[in-house]
Amino acid sequence: MRATLSTPPAIPAGTLAAGSQPMLSAHGGLLLRPWEPSDAPVFFAAYQDPEIQHWHTRQPATEDQVREWFDQYRQAWAQETGASWAVTRGGGEVLGRIAMGSLNLDDGVAGCAYWVLPTARGAGVASRALTALSVWALGVAGFHRLHLDHSIRNHASCRVAVKAGFLLEGTKRSDAVHSDGRHDMHLHARIRGDAQPA
Repeated sequence: MRATLSTPPAIPAGTLAAGSQPMLSAHGGLLLRPWEPSDAPVFFAAYQDPEIQHWHTRQPATEDQVREWFDQYRQAWAQETGASWAVTRGGGEVLGRIAMGSLNLDDGVAGCAYWVLPTARGAGVASRALTALSVWALGVAGFHRLHLDHSIRNHASCRVAVKAGFLLEGTKRSDAVHSDGRHDMHLHARIRGDAQPA
C-alpha cells in the first residue's frame, strides 16, 4: 500500500522510466551500458571467479539464467526499482558490473554494488565506474544520497568506495552472509553536494 506523502517526492514517479536507461561515460575510455544478451557468457564466467563467488552469494547457475537476469534488469528500469550496467571498454569488452538497487524515489536514495573481472582489477575500473554513476545519479537523475556496503574484510571494495567519494559512515555488525559465514559490513555513502573525488 502506498501512503500519501506530506512532502514532494525527490524524483516524481515515472521520471526515470520515461526514458531509456542511459549510457554513461567514465574516465579512461570506459562506457557503462545496459547489458545485452550477447554478454551472457562473460557475465556467467565472472561468477566462476573465486573472489566474486566469495563476496556475492547470489550467483547464476547457467547462461540462460543470466539472460533471465538481464530481462529482470530491463524490467527493474521500467518499474524504477533498479538499474544494472555493464562496465565496458568503449562499449565493447566487458570489464565488470555496476548497479543501483533499492531505489527510493520519494526520498531520492539508492544503493550501489559492483564487481570487476580479474583481468581488469587494479586499474581503477570500479572506482571510475562508480564515480560516473554517482555523477549521473546525484545530478540529472535527481537522487540525493547513494550508499553501499561491503565486508570489513573486503579491502579492495573499501578502496573503491573511498576513491569514488563515498565516505565511511559506520559498521553494521553481522549484517551479511558471505561464503565463509556472517560478516560485519562497512557502510559508505555519498550525497549530493559532497566534494568531487580527486
